[in-house]
Amino acid sequence: MSTQDHRKPLRARASGPLKGSIRPPGDKSISHRALMLGALAIGETTVEGLLEGEDVLATAEAMRAFGATVIRDDGGVWHVKGLGVGGLLEPDKVIDYGNAGTGVRLAMGLAGSHGFATTFTGDASLVGRPMGRIFEPLRRMGVQILARSGDRLPATIEGPEVPVPIEYRVPVASAQVKSAVLLAALNFSGTTTVIEPIPTRDHTERMLAAFGAAIETTVADDGVRTIAIDGGADLQAQKIVVPGDPSSAAFPIVAAAIVEGSDVTVENALLNPTRIGLIDTLVEMGADITIDNRRSVGGEEVGDVRVRGSRMKGVAVPPERAPSMIDEYPILSVAAAFAEGETRMEGIGELRVKESDRIAMMVAGLKANGVDVDEGPESIVVRGSARPAGGATVATSLDHRIAMSFLILGLGAANPVTIDDESPIATSFPAFRDMMTGLGARFESVDGD
Repeated sequence: MSTQDHRKPLRARASGPLKGSIRPPGDKSISHRALMLGALAIGETTVEGLLEGEDVLATAEAMRAFGATVIRDDGGVWHVKGLGVGGLLEPDKVIDYGNAGTGVRLAMGLAGSHGFATTFTGDASLVGRPMGRIFEPLRRMGVQILARSGDRLPATIEGPEVPVPIEYRVPVASAQVKSAVLLAALNFSGTTTVIEPIPTRDHTERMLAAFGAAIETTVADDGVRTIAIDGGADLQAQKIVVPGDPSSAAFPIVAAAIVEGSDVTVENALLNPTRIGLIDTLVEMGADITIDNRRSVGGEEVGDVRVRGSRMKGVAVPPERAPSMIDEYPILSVAAAFAEGETRMEGIGELRVKESDRIAMMVAGLKANGVDVDEGPESIVVRGSARPAGGATVATSLDHRIAMSFLILGLGAANPVTIDDESPIATSFPAFRDMMTGLGARFESVDGD
């Protein structure tokens, strides 16, 4: 039976003002890391607010395969009984990470410091995504890697007999590469140093410090960050409270901004400075956004983001902002479709190697819905209007962010917008449909052909 037979088309129609308060699912990046570090810690780590999407559940299953005890209690709290740094066990099966690119890249770093072989694979989308940027520093650390086509999954990772701490300058802005090296270094004797010319999300560093790792970050006058970690330190179990995922919050935030008369509050949203590029950009575009109740939870800043329907204008998004909002460019492209004038998004070539080629997918879908848009190798230029035409059916290509972005487009477009499959949304935001309809969004299932 083909994948097409399981597709679940969904249509979004123009909606009245969206109203209410919502709490987005837990941050995916923090959720992955909480489970992994819990598996390496001594004692029992508890995690409240874990994102229970398919991507994070794949990490939970992977940590079980490595020998950690990972359970969810009736109250929704997750409990991880760790094995200690260097204590992971050889899995007795191939670890299938489904669609989870972040999860598998971090887990390969985790496995790479252990003296046994682990084979990783994924779904049709994940096995097509390049992994070379992860393999290169791990190989420099002595890790043996055998991969399909040299840099694709399935891949078998085997730790070295003699680990080699390295100094590694990250060639592209990638929190995944940085994190894979830091996680591998936990079990290596000596100091591993990662140099980051362009800052990326820093959840790994924050959480490693909270668990007791010997890690230090310094920032030079030119903004270059140097992270040094000494291997061999014990990690101690922690109580983790996961704040709301800004990448998931982006969808109701943009929906409220583009639907006239809306007034939506997104509670408990993560406001880590490396993750708020979308909010900064929307404010520059003229969106009516305020942040209340700022507070610190588990070392991370959170707050309540209130968004009202707004008239927006096009802007040029600085390329250096890309690392702080790389997953939000698809939904920003939707916001740009409703903004008067031209919005230029440059320096976003990373989008071509996500779950899909997100530049090509967004441009094709926007054009089909009457939006004036151009693409370059690493750019999207959108010339917006007060109300795009809509009316098209958009292919999602197993990409959850493409699916959600075009459903949001349909809430404000003149004609309904249909996606060919809502199923991928479950990878990161299982409650998306219910949460949005609770605010007044009009979604309807569509019979397949």
